[in-house]
Amino acid sequence: MVTTSRHVKRSAIESTAVELNPVFVRPGEATELPKFRIPSAESLPETAYQIVHDEAMLDGNARQNLATFVGTWMDDQAQHLYLDAADKNMIDKDEYPQTAAIENRCWTMLAHLWHAPDPDHTIGTSTIGSSEACMLGGLALKRRWQHARTAAGKPTDRPNLVMSSAVQVCWEKFCNYWDVEPRFVPISEDHKVLDGHDLESYVDENTIGVVAIMGVTYTGMYEPVEQIAAALDRIQAATGLDIKIHVDGASGAMVAPFLQPQLRWDFAVDRVVSINTSGHKYGLVYPGVGWVVWRDLESLPEDLIFHVSYLGGDMPTFALNFSRPGAQVLLQYYLFLRLGREGYRRVQGAARDVATYLSAEIGKMPAFELWNDGSDIPVFAWRLRPGYTKNWTLYDLSDRLRMTGWLVPAYPMPDGLSDLTVQRIVVRAGFSHDLADAFLADLRAAVGYLDALDAPMPTAHQRSGFHH
Repeated sequence: MVTTSRHVKRSAIESTAVELNPVFVRPGEATELPKFRIPSAESLPETAYQIVHDEAMLDGNARQNLATFVGTWMDDQAQHLYLDAADKNMIDKDEYPQTAAIENRCWTMLAHLWHAPDPDHTIGTSTIGSSEACMLGGLALKRRWQHARTAAGKPTDRPNLVMSSAVQVCWEKFCNYWDVEPRFVPISEDHKVLDGHDLESYVDENTIGVVAIMGVTYTGMYEPVEQIAAALDRIQAATGLDIKIHVDGASGAMVAPFLQPQLRWDFAVDRVVSINTSGHKYGLVYPGVGWVVWRDLESLPEDLIFHVSYLGGDMPTFALNFSRPGAQVLLQYYLFLRLGREGYRRVQGAARDVATYLSAEIGKMPAFELWNDGSDIPVFAWRLRPGYTKNWTLYDLSDRLRMTGWLVPAYPMPDGLSDLTVQRIVVRAGFSHDLADAFLADLRAAVGYLDALDAPMPTAHQRSGFHH
């Protein structure tokens, strides 16, 4: 008994000693834990937290990431709500009926915002992001086309989808995964976006639809939906083909209603049958949540909707994912209530003001030529002015800016302009005028450094300081 008692006391003392150790000299901090296999023993929660926290810290400051469209800031109340709802599973609508009801409220609000003919009698859903939302919109286009072709006694084996060469990669994935031929309309200096020009050369009886982008990923520019629809009207008048539009509003569908309310791009345009957006972009929510809404109930074929019995209830579902977080849906509802239309107008307007200020300042620099100015969504791109330098590129500038924490991507434009390299800035909520000025100072310093590499080396006489 004495031995056992001493053993218990010794274990307790050792355990206490570990807990009292400063975190950076505890076992696991002082020595390396395995990175590619599960450790054999436990760690204290504080130790495991510190290890993961410190590794994540090396990712850098998300607020300085001018490459991503995804939200990087929410207020304190949203942070609390996020933690409160972290355990909610969006797919389990029988267990979390109020979260399911809030999801329906959100997409109905979007149907109203986007001028659906009868917002209270349409259909929509939340998704894990715009990529899934685009997939669902594309599937509905394909299935509607298949039903129409079958009813007419025609084959359904060669569907195609028409879009700009500047579409986001999710549309290439859609075509690959669901056996749809992608038809890319190349952009050019004269046609910087898909604008209806030469559209008749790309559509035919096998076209399931045309994708119009409200906020091209490469540059942030809007594609003129009404102009594209007008081109399709002319094609229908000439050929009888009635081709519908899906609007990829990943960013712009949460900007245009507030900053360009006079612009006709949504369900106000008759040919638009579905619209998607990213709640975690200019919807201002942390990742990941997206939304897709159809014009009316007929625009989403019923045979795409599954009715499953899960955990005791009947659940209609149209999704690529099953279990997924419900917290972001609640965060979206919180923001709709918190900001309202006026609040969204002010937040998006502030971001656009910063974007147009930045683009104007960058456009004044001799090194650069603007591609666009950020007056659509708060995103703009620029290129090196032809002939400015032969000794550095925008890739060099991107690397130089990274040294001061700024992530500003440089990349080639898509087919049609693939020999052109641009840089792009995305201005999001939380990127203030002060941060913009700090970025401009670092940008000018980086350009000055690279320009100095262009200058010829001084001669020995010049280095000596003698002047005549």
